[in-house]
Amino acid sequence: MSYAVIKTGGKQYRVMAGEVLRVELLPADVDATITFDEVLLVGEGESITVGAPLVAGATVSAKVRAHGRADKIRIVKFRRRKHYKRTQGHRQHYTEIEITGINA
Repeated sequence: MSYAVIKTGGKQYRVMAGEVLRVELLPADVDATITFDEVLLVGEGESITVGAPLVAGATVSAKVRAHGRADKIRIVKFRRRKHYKRTQGHRQHYTEIEITGINA
């Protein structure tokens, strides 16, 4: 089974064909096919190809399944005995993708 390490949204993900994952928001429509060109590593069985920094000619294709927003997180700043408290919420946007193929 082949796998790859791709870079998108400032993060790196180890992906395999058929896998579903959530990445940072991508400007693509639902059911659109997108291609990741920043492939850092490709592995198939015992053989591994590591890029310097990218693997030449390697791409990973994926299908956009949905867009959404993650659960809310709370940010709290608090100083004891100083009558200071600040709260803030945040919900991160994401794109859910399904990996359709790895082209080494």
